[in-house]
Order: sequence, then C-alpha cells, then structure tokens
Amino acid sequence: MHRRPLGAGRTLAAIGAIVMVVGCVLPWWRVGSADGLSQLSGNGLEGSGILVFIAALATLALLTLPYAVGDRPSSVDRTVLYGILALAGWFGLAWRVLDLMLQGAFQFSEPLQVVTNGPGLWVAGLGLVILSRAVYLMAREPAYR
Repeated sequence: MHRRPLGAGRTLAAIGAIVMVVGCVLPWWRVGSADGLSQLSGNGLEGSGILVFIAALATLALLTLPYAVGDRPSSVDRTVLYGILALAGWFGLAWRVLDLMLQGAFQFSEPLQVVTNGPGLWVAGLGLVILSRAVYLMAREPAYR
C-alpha cells in the first residue's frame, strides 16, 4: 500500500488547524482586573467562535480522510472544501468580534491590553491566515488526483 505525501498546502493546513484549536482554547476576551474586581472572560468555544473550532476540527478530519479510505482517492478531499472551511472560520471570527464589540467586552485602559486581554483571538486569527495561505497553495498545486 503506497501513500502519497501530504504536500505543502495540506501540511500548512494541518499547522493552521492546530493553531486555530489552540487559539480557541485560549481566552478571547477579558473584562475586569485583578485588583479585587471580579474578572469575566471567554474563549472561542462560545458564541459564533465555535465556528472557528469546528472549521479547525473539520480541516483535520478532511486531512486524515485519504488515509482512512485506503488506496482509492477520495472525492471529498478537494481545495474547494478547504476554502469553504476557511471562509466559515473567518465568518465565525468576524461575527464573534462584532458581537463582542457590541456587548462592550473590548474595554482597554492601556493600548497593550488589546493583545493581552484576548490572546486566543489573535492566535485563532493567525491560524485562519495560515489556513487561507494553505488553500492558496493547494489551488496552485497540479491536479494529480
């Protein structure tokens, strides 16, 4: 049984999906301070941020699909589906950021708090950028399937 290598695009998609999962577990927003006030926070597993998490898991499942079906090629493992998953992740991220802005969860007393109060949001965005670049690379690969 001969397995073909993943290729640069699919390898980059796996890295992006893993970064997205890590970003969804980290806090996306934080309100309050450690100065005796209660602190509220949330991550990517609530609201529309769950779309980013689902897109990451679906990308990982799609990457492992050719190895699960055996030697025959899979008709589902196509660049278009990776692109749809990336768009769904971007939609979930944008919707969640807009929702958090309308709720007033983005309140910063210092400019550095833009990054420190929501590192998971930035990491998930980085994972989506990596996945988008992977889709671009997959679209440029020769069609050998």
